[in-house]
Amino acid sequence: MNVETGTLQPGQARCPAETTQEIIARDKVPAPAWAASESYEYLGSEDVSKERYTDADFAKGEFARLWTRTWQMACREEHIPEVGDYYVYDVGSYSFVVVRSGEDEIRAHFNSCLHRGTKLKPSGTAGFAMSLKCPFHGWDWNLDGSLKNLPEKWDFAHATRRKMCLPEARVARLGGFVWINMDPDAPSLEDYLGEAALAHLKAWKLEDRYIYLHVQKSYPANWKLTMEAFMEAYHVGDTHPQVAPANGDVNSQYDVYGKHVDRFISTLGVVSPKLYGKYTEQDIIENFTLGDSSSLGGSKPQLKEGERARQVMADMFRDMFETATNTDLSHVSDTELLDTYSYTFFPNLFLFPGISLPMIYRFRPDARDHRRTIYEVMFMRPLPKDGSVPETAEVEILADNQSFMEAKGMDPGFGNILDQDTDNLYAQQEGLEASAKPGLTLADYQEIRIRNFERTVDHYMAMEPKFPDWEKLQRHEC
Repeated sequence: MNVETGTLQPGQARCPAETTQEIIARDKVPAPAWAASESYEYLGSEDVSKERYTDADFAKGEFARLWTRTWQMACREEHIPEVGDYYVYDVGSYSFVVVRSGEDEIRAHFNSCLHRGTKLKPSGTAGFAMSLKCPFHGWDWNLDGSLKNLPEKWDFAHATRRKMCLPEARVARLGGFVWINMDPDAPSLEDYLGEAALAHLKAWKLEDRYIYLHVQKSYPANWKLTMEAFMEAYHVGDTHPQVAPANGDVNSQYDVYGKHVDRFISTLGVVSPKLYGKYTEQDIIENFTLGDSSSLGGSKPQLKEGERARQVMADMFRDMFETATNTDLSHVSDTELLDTYSYTFFPNLFLFPGISLPMIYRFRPDARDHRRTIYEVMFMRPLPKDGSVPETAEVEILADNQSFMEAKGMDPGFGNILDQDTDNLYAQQEGLEASAKPGLTLADYQEIRIRNFERTVDHYMAMEPKFPDWEKLQRHEC
């Protein structure tokens, strides 16, 4: 607040309603310190240029400057539990065979034969192999990347074994995820994420989850535009009007943790501030629909006088999810059970680690069309307390004309929400192409995650192009 004029400074304005933290503070099972905290940073009010979404040369620059320098989630550890298990991760034209090469060792090899470039494993595949053999001429590598067999080696005296190791991306493991980075000079994953965000990720204990549903679909919109559709709750009132009677939206909380991580918290079990006075606490219960908890276990209770819908739902969720997943959630706060926590990990990962909406979003640009994005949704559940390890879901790929509601195992209510989100993308990409206005105008607070994201894009785009370095990426004595 400007003391002399009594006016708010840029970035200080907030929804004139109860805040996210005020809602959380009334919960019976209190929030941990990392949840009961705020970390907003004003990053300016300038428009964001539209060319980053519409210009093919900008996309080429991203592949040369951004994707080659950043930490990306390639897969979960449960995708490759045994020695010899592999998972192919592609981003644009880059492709990696992520393989468990030892009981406690994971490597990410560039997915290209060193003879004539053939992919060692097809894109979009996972499986088991005790070596990486090229299907074209049979050159074969051990799981650690050392050359195992070179057919007719008498004709390759010039190709010494020392030079024929498979080049590797860097690998880090955190939260049950396998992360890769093509840049041997990049900071460690821990330094990249930063101390605060690292503490949050560790607190969620996502290594104790598994993926039970994995759905993929492509969209005719730029990858950044597609990601930004999920970075704010400002759109809920018009895009998802059916959820507003039981969800906070314009009073959601937004936090920034450096260039590479940001967050929002959107409370559930409360009415949107835009609908105050129009719905009772009982109405909130009746209107709640979201993901795993859409049916509230098949029962929507009648509230007693003085009871808050949010607290009743928290108590019900604790019992319902413990029973459904065979887990102990007594140590989990009400906000972790109920609320939508959304973290963006630059460049292309969203984590929704809460219990009621436990998801992963991953976005990858199409190397052949800068206006097209590969979008994945993965749903997580806690590992059972009896020590059993459920099977990890295989990806189901939907056609362009299919609804998310058609995916096997998808909750219809949440599938409809995903359809509503992504239906906007067609109009937005085409609208930007048609617009006479050279930029996008963002809210100072509710769209701070978009501004932080694009600020980081600009950070990498200002760098010189960096392509994979053959010499530095060969780590082995073969």
